[in-house]
Amino acid sequence: MPPSEAWERAFPLLLALCFLSFGCGYLLGSIPFGLLLAKLAGLGALRLIGSGNIGATNVLRTGNKGLAALTLLLDLLKGTAAVWVGSHFGLYAAMAAGLGAFLGHLFPVWLGFRGGKGVATYIGVLLGLYWPAAAAFCAIWLSVAFATRYSSLAALVAIAASVGMLVLTAQWRLAGLFLLLTLLLYIRHAANIERLVRGEEAHIGERTV
Repeated sequence: MPPSEAWERAFPLLLALCFLSFGCGYLLGSIPFGLLLAKLAGLGALRLIGSGNIGATNVLRTGNKGLAALTLLLDLLKGTAAVWVGSHFGLYAAMAAGLGAFLGHLFPVWLGFRGGKGVATYIGVLLGLYWPAAAAFCAIWLSVAFATRYSSLAALVAIAASVGMLVLTAQWRLAGLFLLLTLLLYIRHAANIERLVRGEEAHIGERTV
């Protein structure tokens, strides 16, 4: 069978597996762990605390460091878990699952498509698809966060650096995916960028009203 004919026969199956993986990833990514954990811990409605975000940074503003760490871990792992599920069907399915998890966190159907900003899930997807870039992300984030005490600035720098690393290591397909995720993440951080420019961004752990 000529290669072109074999590809034509395999493409519909590959497309179906990618759609299935994307759907599973979206469902995993849309689980609002920060919101659920804050409610179970009796911290009240997380939407009414600090920035109103459902992620670990806002959970930290409640003063509960342990719960913030758990939120970070679970939001990260749902991205990695989605990639792991998709990887059983190949790289493209794994990438589709990772994209689904990221979009699920940003736009969860259960919360009227008003989700988090996606940093932890971004790291989790990166970890599942190319762990060296995830390790570099964490190292850069920690360095910038320690120096500036701005979580958002640390994330923005580390995200850009991770895409650069994918390009430098010739991970072209992954670089394309993470460029898209990076653009979405920067859009979600537009308000943070404005506050950073004005010098009004809250520091890590700082409570806001």
